Amino acid sequence: MTRAAIHPELLTWARERAGKSPEDLDHRFPKLALWEAGDAQPTIKQLQAFADAVHVPVGYLFLPAPPHEQLPIPDFRTVDGRAIHRPSPNLLDMVYACQERQGWFKDYARAVRLPELAFVGSASLNDKPVAVAARMAEALGFDLEARAACRTWEEALRLFIGHADALGVLVMVSGVVLSNNNRKLDPEEFRGFALADTQAPLVFINGSDSKSAQMFTLAHELAHLWLGATAISNASAAPVAGFRREEVWCNAVAAELLVPLVTLQADLVADEAIDDAVARLTRRYKVSSLVILRRLLDAGWLTRAAFEAAWAAERARLRVIAERSGGGGDFYRTTLSRVSRRFARALVESTLEGQTLYRDAFRMLGVAKTETFNHIGQEVGVLA
Repeated sequence: MTRAAIHPELLTWARERAGKSPEDLDHRFPKLALWEAGDAQPTIKQLQAFADAVHVPVGYLFLPAPPHEQLPIPDFRTVDGRAIHRPSPNLLDMVYACQERQGWFKDYARAVRLPELAFVGSASLNDKPVAVAARMAEALGFDLEARAACRTWEEALRLFIGHADALGVLVMVSGVVLSNNNRKLDPEEFRGFALADTQAPLVFINGSDSKSAQMFTLAHELAHLWLGATAISNASAAPVAGFRREEVWCNAVAAELLVPLVTLQADLVADEAIDDAVARLTRRYKVSSLVILRRLLDAGWLTRAAFEAAWAAERARLRVIAERSGGGGDFYRTTLSRVSRRFARALVESTLEGQTLYRDAFRMLGVAKTETFNHIGQEVGVLA
């Protein structure tokens, strides 16, 4: 039986990289403690199984020392004002997958001569967020009353994504890595990222977050595209210090885009209880209660002390709700959300024309069967 001659610290590194404790893996690898101590070695088959369990390329485990992995895009995430240094394998794999899709779409866009999109990189950090938000609203055809008329947050989010798609943005929403439901993305690690490009601008939204929170993430990442700035974010709506200047600016733009201050001020009721005001305004604007609290502070309706108390209480309430929430939903709608309708439509067309291999299309769509591929083609209007 062939044993894998590897450095034990590579096993510890891979386990910790995946956020696993020894107890998490004991049932599958009862000798893991011995392997990590260097007192035993796994077989090649066991090593491959271990690599699969911790989502690391098996070749990494034969390196002389753990590699120093960095995100391939700028990282604007912070915790208490400090940068986050170690990305999870789930985050890394999601960024790589989106970069592959964007690269494919850029080639497609050049081949079919799609025009470059002037809004990408049209703003700067010196521009006032209110002015940029107004330009974004006009470009997106953002209709506040249409959003308010949506029956649910999910419907409002689909409407917002539809506006961005029509403008030329690839909006991809997923709560898992590719189509692997066992690899859930953690919104505490990141909420989204933007890959700026004038022909294939891409926004990824962590679908594990609430629908109302995803509204803010989409607005925030679109602001990154207006800056022409590729970056990964975990910023919330909170008007706090410690974030990079770009994140503070994008937060301000997103808040103004979703809840214009002039419109909000006209909707305020002087003596309304704070809970009633937040509930009413979240229904109207279809954003999270945290965004409304932030805008009530901006409008001077809340004092800083009242805001901080309400913010802490609301975060605790939302955390409980998130822990109870489940998945589900229509399979084809979920698949299209994960890759964007614009991307899926182009990919199906290219594949049917023989420009893209079926195996590559299946991989980028996250599907395994021709029947599923054809159904997606029907959903995007390419196949009858």
